[in-house]
Amino acid sequence: MQLSGVYVPLITPFTADGGIDLDGVEKLAIDVLDAGAAGLVALGTTGEPATLTAAERREVVDICTRVCRTRSKTLIVGAGASGTAAAVESLRDLPAQADAALVTAPSYVRPGEAGTIAHFTALAAASPVPLVVYNVPYRTGQPMGVGTLRALATLPGVVGVKHCAGGIDADTVALLADPPFDVLAGDDVFLSPMLALGAAGGVLASAHVHTEAFVALADAWRAGDVARAR
Repeated sequence: MQLSGVYVPLITPFTADGGIDLDGVEKLAIDVLDAGAAGLVALGTTGEPATLTAAERREVVDICTRVCRTRSKTLIVGAGASGTAAAVESLRDLPAQADAALVTAPSYVRPGEAGTIAHFTALAAASPVPLVVYNVPYRTGQPMGVGTLRALATLPGVVGVKHCAGGIDADTVALLADPPFDVLAGDDVFLSPMLALGAAGGVLASAHVHTEAFVALADAWRAGDVARAR
């Protein structure tokens, strides 16, 4: 599985009484895909899945599945947990329609980089779908250096990383100098420099708005059209 282009991590629109606006979910999904997005991320952190019931999460995934399938687009579903056993269970519960799962390092517990590798090794062995590692240390509390990311890239079924380092640091530059898997920018403000360094695309909350402009930016960098990208 290859990842490239712009993926939109859908927000979850609500009605005035606190229920999910299912029509709104579908409209958003259609709008961003028809504007050129390569796929959707359902139940990513932008969609606030922790605030949804299990039934509501299924409804969101069902809608995203239907919209993606009718357009031959990629569906990535957020999964995982702070404990390895619970994370494995969440992956096994994924709907069959998911093309991949987006999974963070264990949050808050800070298992260390060796523990993070052990965690993802267990997940890769158990997952029914390919994994996209979600590196977001300012949310999880657990950094993943370039050595750790390269180790994770050797695991069967790990196809890429959503990379949110909070800046263009030395590890980011080293990772993109020779990417071992598909690297997707996750910090919207750093999309252009990440693409210039060789990222394959991005998972971008801002791309809910003017999706086509983000798609054009990614296309320009991939084509080597620096003047247009700038």
